[in-house]
Amino acid sequence: MFYYFGLWLEDGLDRRVQELLRCQVRERARRLEDPSLVITDTQSIRAAAGVPRIATGLDANKRVSGRKRGLAVDVLGLVIGVVVLAASAHDNAAGTALLGQVAERCGMRLEKALVDQGFKDEVLIHGALLDIEVEVVRRNQADQGKGFVPQPKRWIVEQVNGTLMLHRRLAREYDHRPDTALAGNIIRPTPLSATSIPVSARMASNRAGNFPSRSLIM
Repeated sequence: MFYYFGLWLEDGLDRRVQELLRCQVRERARRLEDPSLVITDTQSIRAAAGVPRIATGLDANKRVSGRKRGLAVDVLGLVIGVVVLAASAHDNAAGTALLGQVAERCGMRLEKALVDQGFKDEVLIHGALLDIEVEVVRRNQADQGKGFVPQPKRWIVEQVNGTLMLHRRLAREYDHRPDTALAGNIIRPTPLSATSIPVSARMASNRAGNFPSRSLIM
């Protein structure tokens, strides 16, 4: 099975299928194929025993040894871009790579990207070069000391991260190679149950009179 999986990666079939299904879900929600707004975030995942140290790193801030997964999603919670780096990599590395991916896939339709405070000026400058407005969503001072408080629209990517963690193969890094881990973040979410579909995607599809098939959500 891994032989054919490797062939798909070399041919880029996994990305083409993901793009096709994403566009179908957006159309069912009565939206254009490509979004004008994306939300990005990173998440550090612990590596399983046996994963080569050369392919992982240590996130000193979160005290996590493993890899860092970066996601870019639309307002429906559908994945637009994915990067997998060593956990020691700065958020800027993930942010610039994600902006490059979404700019290529969404073209001139993309106007704005929402990021958290972990992304610095490098990401904002890279976005400007791609003609993408990058907005850093900062916590409200009134929310200090209240723990986790969902931020407007930014909560969508947080919800997607939580949904992916329901998948056993994504809750920890088992893949020895970062490229297979990257493909896993595209392919493996597909069979998640319909109850794990981001709420925003379900609501939009229900309003359109079409509930997205579980096989179409990635």
